[in-house]
Amino acid sequence: MVRYLQKGEFLNDENKLTIIVPCYNEEEVLPESSKQIREIIIELINENKVAENSTILFVDDGSKDQTWKIIEKLHHEDPIHYSGIKFSRHFGHQNALIAGMTTAVQTSDMIVTIDADLQDDINAIKEMVTKYHEGFEVVYGVRNNRDTNTKFKRRTALAFYSMMGKIGVNMVANHADFRLMSKCATKTLLSFKEQNIFLRGLVPLVDYASTEVYYSRNKRLAGESKYPLKKMISFALEGITSFSIMSIRFVRNLGILTFFIGIIYSLNILFQHLTGNTVPGWSSLTMSIWISGGIQLVSLSIIGEYIRNIYSEVKKDPALLLKKTCPIKITIFNIF
Repeated sequence: MVRYLQKGEFLNDENKLTIIVPCYNEEEVLPESSKQIREIIIELINENKVAENSTILFVDDGSKDQTWKIIEKLHHEDPIHYSGIKFSRHFGHQNALIAGMTTAVQTSDMIVTIDADLQDDINAIKEMVTKYHEGFEVVYGVRNNRDTNTKFKRRTALAFYSMMGKIGVNMVANHADFRLMSKCATKTLLSFKEQNIFLRGLVPLVDYASTEVYYSRNKRLAGESKYPLKKMISFALEGITSFSIMSIRFVRNLGILTFFIGIIYSLNILFQHLTGNTVPGWSSLTMSIWISGGIQLVSLSIIGEYIRNIYSEVKKDPALLLKKTCPIKITIFNIF
């Protein structure tokens, strides 16, 4: 039950929670999902775990349907617990999350991000808030099953997380973008100047005290997935190229291997040429293809290393991340 404010009474904004919900053409699910998320906030308010002005922040990512009109209607009905921002066009899911966090971090102590389709279990938010009060500043929502996914999607997802781990990218397996972050952790995350955003790889770099909350994946309330195969492949490539130079090193190693195979094969070709077992022109052509091919691959990988260094400089990610600071006490002695 909601306690309404009396005239002259002020809201207690300590432990304010903002739940960020990115929306792209979600008119079918938004009326129901907004209701369910609000009920979670009211429960947390009544349990004195979050502030009375805790809110849901919808980020309309350039929807072409009635999504924004629904958000405006919700805000008109309950301006305290519903708010929203609207993009001029479609900028993408990750940018919507960044925009929401940039807005919410100014006034919120806890920030939760969750998709509008509610395939992520909203009841896990209550456990996330409990973990926050226990001292954790990043709480990951982790799926304990993928029963709602197709067999192909389950296998490709597991292969992706396995591959990311092997190339040295620190990611939480079976975690999407359902998480809670404290104000400090969010500010640190926003200090990264990434343009090609891959939050699943960026958040672990913040390296604050973290834990995991497990939940079962639900079926989508309505509508269709915003991540078809083409977009999932693009998203995976974004993660690989943003956090690892493994692909560049692979090309380099392949070039070195090709070059040495070409040298060995050239000795055989030379032997065949001297014994008269070749046709005119075949020896020189084959030797040049193998050796020059290896040199070209090695050269490309060297250029790739330089481009990678340029990319790292352009990103302007912070070289150092400070978790806490202690004030320096200065004692002034008056000498007479």
